[in-house]
Amino acid sequence: MPVGTAGTVKAVTHQQLNEDVKAQIILGNTYHLYLRPGLDVLEQAGGLHAFSGWDKPILTDSGGYQVFSLANNRKITEEGVVFRSHIDGSQHLFTPERVMDIQRTIGADIIMAFDECPPYPSSYEYAKESMELTHRWLSRCISRLSATEEKYGYTQHLFPIVQGGVYADLRKASCEFISAQGAVGNAIGGLSVGEPEGMMYEFCQLCCESLPADKPRYLMGVGTPWNILENIALGIDMFDCVMPTRNGRNAMLFTSKGIINIDNQKWARDFSPIDDGINCAISQHYSKAYLRHLMKSKEYLGLTIASVHNLAFYLHLVTEARQHILQGDFISWKNQQVEILQQRL
Repeated sequence: MPVGTAGTVKAVTHQQLNEDVKAQIILGNTYHLYLRPGLDVLEQAGGLHAFSGWDKPILTDSGGYQVFSLANNRKITEEGVVFRSHIDGSQHLFTPERVMDIQRTIGADIIMAFDECPPYPSSYEYAKESMELTHRWLSRCISRLSATEEKYGYTQHLFPIVQGGVYADLRKASCEFISAQGAVGNAIGGLSVGEPEGMMYEFCQLCCESLPADKPRYLMGVGTPWNILENIALGIDMFDCVMPTRNGRNAMLFTSKGIINIDNQKWARDFSPIDDGINCAISQHYSKAYLRHLMKSKEYLGLTIASVHNLAFYLHLVTEARQHILQGDFISWKNQQVEILQQRL
């Protein structure tokens, strides 16, 4: 799922998301959209779909991760989180109920529960208290959604979020609590926050063994192309990450042959396509040399080409993964791909 934090996937038009990337769903962020353009504008427009012109599904992150990353500008209580805006310093309160109302107004098709994402590393005591707070907040999220009507004429689904840090018993307990809520899909949060890659896989596998197999499992904020393939093998169905666009804007390209730093001199006279191994007109049309020229010249078009290419590659990769799962040869294909994808060209 491409990340469109403030109602836009950075440097990429919706036409490009549809035609080149072939995205089926994008993300918005509650914290950022609440602050700007604000709920009045979004409601008057008829929700984020109408406001932005995106007619496919939207998932909204609850804003919990953004709020909790403001360590020096927020205070956590049982009621919720008091925080100061990064824009103008104004003070705001996010409660589970308020966050559900905000996501209703934004118009998300998938609404994420309001949770606390503990930092890595955290003590066992902190991770336990944080998990229990997340569970209590989840119960309040569910009650609020049950007591309010959907907006804009379509169903809005809640996904709970598993927490528990890097403690196996806490993760298992959280999975059991989340599974018991009977939601249409479930998310795993609090991974890929600084822990070693192997630890992420370990706890992802533990969660997948406990969460219902017949409902989508969403691993939040992950990751590199090889992270995605390894986690698919463990049982994950949904991913989001800013990496394709953020890294693209910083000259890192993910391709079907490996990783390219397009800033490097070696690409200055390479007139071959960025990546002719994927079905994306932009990746096939523009050369590595031209993209390098744009990036070195600080032309905005370079940011767009790199972002569209990386997103198209990610969507190509998961489409291929789905096909190999259906063919029954996913593991052998995955093992081969992981080696290729980590190569630096």
